[in-house]
Amino acid sequence: MTTVKDVIRLFENWVPKHYAESWDNVGLQVGSEDQKVNKLMITLDVIDTVVDEAIDKNVDLIIAHHPLLFKGLKHIDFQDPKGRVVKKLIQHNITVYAAHTNLDVVEGGVNDMLSERLELTNTKVLVPTVEEPLFKFIVYVPQTHLNVMVNALGDAGAGHIGNYSHCTFRVAGTGAFKPLEGTNPFLGRQDEIEEVNEYKVETIIKKSQLSRILQVAEKKHPYEEMAYDVIPLANKGNQIGLGRIGKLSQPMKLAEYAEVVKRNLHIPALRYVGNQNQIIKKVAILGGSGKGYIDIARYAGAELYITGDLTFHEAQDAEEAGLCLIDPGHHVEEVMKQGVKDYFLANLDALPEKIEVEISRLSTDPFRYQ
Repeated sequence: MTTVKDVIRLFENWVPKHYAESWDNVGLQVGSEDQKVNKLMITLDVIDTVVDEAIDKNVDLIIAHHPLLFKGLKHIDFQDPKGRVVKKLIQHNITVYAAHTNLDVVEGGVNDMLSERLELTNTKVLVPTVEEPLFKFIVYVPQTHLNVMVNALGDAGAGHIGNYSHCTFRVAGTGAFKPLEGTNPFLGRQDEIEEVNEYKVETIIKKSQLSRILQVAEKKHPYEEMAYDVIPLANKGNQIGLGRIGKLSQPMKLAEYAEVVKRNLHIPALRYVGNQNQIIKKVAILGGSGKGYIDIARYAGAELYITGDLTFHEAQDAEEAGLCLIDPGHHVEEVMKQGVKDYFLANLDALPEKIEVEISRLSTDPFRYQ
């Protein structure tokens, strides 16, 4: 049986809660971690119509980007829109979990999804928030299972150094052990010392990968008891954070690139600031509401900054400073729906039992265009 706790554990292998900003409210919003999950639905927002959709589809768990409960509640009034949603969720035994700024900043998260959609290359973090610690993971494995273990660790994300993957160091040696009473050893007999040709396999992992790497290693290791070490490293870890900045594969006029943004984000209209004939080579993007980072984008060398919820005076100041802006709306963060679904589909084998994964087909954008 797969529970909410199992799904959350798998998700947080990729999107740890501690990546979230201190003011954010991520994690379990409504429901129980012990609830059984047969069907998961992913949405940008948890509003009344989305909950109705979840009820119709017999959904047990909703994973949302925007927290249902963001500010502290002093009461829950069932006549209030928020209270009505909470009541409906409880009545239909639907659990809600939110991943907000932690999903924004994580590698492969919302800002990387947007960057990919907008055809940016050589992207880097725009606003670093966390430097992820690195560990050396060491496992001792019999020679017969060396390749199986090395490939499994690499496929799970261990051993990434720069643009290289599956990086390991291996040393041959002799492992010795004595199975005691009550054991069922893969090799050897009880009460007899056994010597085996083994390899010491070393690789580098991120802190967020540790739980997943241990699960993979234990699954592939033939012994009842796997011998391993986890050693903190002083090496500089990957910087993660808000937004991305990157280059276009070829320079474009602002008006031309605005059409690319509309087409690739599937939006009917957008607002922009700047000379439509200005040549754009370097672009910064920050999903959601990023008006507070306009100067950072400009100082980072971007000719264009893409973000939502821009106001009159911020746009005016940016124009005076020579920075082009595109405001495609806050709702473009809905790219996370397909991205999160893809993650779960690629990792369903890590759950006790496979589950169905759906994305909400409803748009939660409150704006209309004409």
